[in-house]
Amino acid sequence: MTAFNVIPKVSKQPYHDAILARLPSEWGPWPDDPTSVNHDAALSTFIKRSQKKSFAWPKKPVVFISDPHADAEAFEASLIAAGVIERDDSHLCAYKLTKFGKNAEIVVGGDCLDKGPSNLTMLRSLAHLYRLKADITLLAGNHDLRLLMGLLSLERETDAGSQHLFVRMGKKVIPLFKEVFDQYLANTQWDKGLPSEEACRQALFPGDDWFENFPFYAAGFLTPEGIEREISKMTSKTQSFEAHCAKNGLSLSQVYAAAMKCRSLFLKNSGEFGWFFRQMQLVKKRGSFLFLHAGLDDHMAELLANHSVKHANKAFKKNLMSQNLFSFYYGSLANTFRTKYRKADLPLTQYGAKIARQAGIQVLVHGHINQHFGQRVTLKNGLIHIEADITLDTHSRKNEGLDGYGIGVTLIDKKRGVIGLSCDYPKAKVFKPNHKGKLVGANLNEV
Repeated sequence: MTAFNVIPKVSKQPYHDAILARLPSEWGPWPDDPTSVNHDAALSTFIKRSQKKSFAWPKKPVVFISDPHADAEAFEASLIAAGVIERDDSHLCAYKLTKFGKNAEIVVGGDCLDKGPSNLTMLRSLAHLYRLKADITLLAGNHDLRLLMGLLSLERETDAGSQHLFVRMGKKVIPLFKEVFDQYLANTQWDKGLPSEEACRQALFPGDDWFENFPFYAAGFLTPEGIEREISKMTSKTQSFEAHCAKNGLSLSQVYAAAMKCRSLFLKNSGEFGWFFRQMQLVKKRGSFLFLHAGLDDHMAELLANHSVKHANKAFKKNLMSQNLFSFYYGSLANTFRTKYRKADLPLTQYGAKIARQAGIQVLVHGHINQHFGQRVTLKNGLIHIEADITLDTHSRKNEGLDGYGIGVTLIDKKRGVIGLSCDYPKAKVFKPNHKGKLVGANLNEV
């Protein structure tokens, strides 16, 4: 299957054929239906603005895959569907780049961790892209940064703003600790010099007065809805965290030991995954498209307009190293990988959307929102969004009534437009406006 040719072709590789058989065999102009657009004006606005001289497409093709959530099979199948890699057999982490893969930009939209089936295999698959010297950008996702915040909270002086960040990771992080314990610690003297079970509990959980103090600590920083949401989340998570650990066969001492091992694996330059957070960026801009995990708010739009994407990424890295985890995780930078435009999130108003457009940002391309019918074009206060997360990992799909692992990739190219390719939608969605502002296309090979 050639890059951007969305009609599957028979290959001599049975594994590839099995993937292609799950993909659409035909295409259509991006449909104006509720599963593909969220607003009557969304598609027409996209068409209209893409005709303006100021609208710029990326110079190189961009392949966007988001939210693999610890499912390397789904991740690699999506790369194969895009024509970026090829595999000789069914073994993971052993693929090679195609000619197209060597010339395209690959943007991984974040949330590589949690859910399953294997965090470590997913990380090793992603590491293989770096070994192949692919042109890859790794964006920060909320699940990824939640792990970092939890690990950092174990070494820093904590207050009401950050002492809950470990347990806040919740049950979805426990499989990672189980994997780490089994692969790195199980056959060692892992408990030598370790604190007692009760001491481990005190190190991992927020203090008894956290629920009383947090609303006052966060007042004026979080919205009232945001504070209420945090209290509600933490009430549930503190009550269930230890039980979820036990369900996975882990004591709190073993969780603590696995967390300390994760600190070595992820936070030390020499750790197997020491590259993961070092490589991470907050945003990437190509042409009029801004790639990120979740979305913008007014303050972030102003930062991008008054400074630059490079400045935003530097600020992101600098804040990761700051001592105040609270101000980072609940601030505007982190809102970029956390927002779902709820009342609890920092707002994107018409003003912020206008500022973003004035900064040359016409389209946001992001994941973070589960999709069951492929990609979607949305309009939020006049700012175009392409929602690209089509729910890839096996565990989420099973819980949401979808079969197997997901396959989904969003392809953006100045010659071919935007192609939304998903195993969850019967046709490839193609956005390729002509000079009259109409969606066009004939044979998919021409797209």
